[in-house]
Amino acid sequence: MLFSTKAQQNKECTLTIAISGLKSNRGVLLLGLYNQKDTFLKIQFKSALVKINNQKAVHTFENLPKGTYAVSFVHDENENKKMDTNLFGIPKESYGCSNNARGLMGPPAYDDAKFSLTEDQKIQITL
Repeated sequence: MLFSTKAQQNKECTLTIAISGLKSNRGVLLLGLYNQKDTFLKIQFKSALVKINNQKAVHTFENLPKGTYAVSFVHDENENKKMDTNLFGIPKESYGCSNNARGLMGPPAYDDAKFSLTEDQKIQITL
């Protein structure tokens, strides 16, 4: 009995991310999943290139350990696998984060985008 209880406590989770409100179906979505504050928007824990249909994108990460995570994405319309910016560093392509976190004069903060994953979960991000 102790074994089954411990197995349930260590169960890995599934996270489904649904993004809507994209400008077009052109390109792909660059999706990043982060599990540490100091690597947020720098080094992804997991990543995916996601196809866009009907100005929406959905992706599922499976076998994730329970923990704290944050999600970011870029709508890479020209498929150059990076966020395009203007001369001032302002993004030219749509982007977003979990909790619809936004930065005032720069990128969003991890603390604004983070969420706890303790069971299978679906999050919705709307532009």
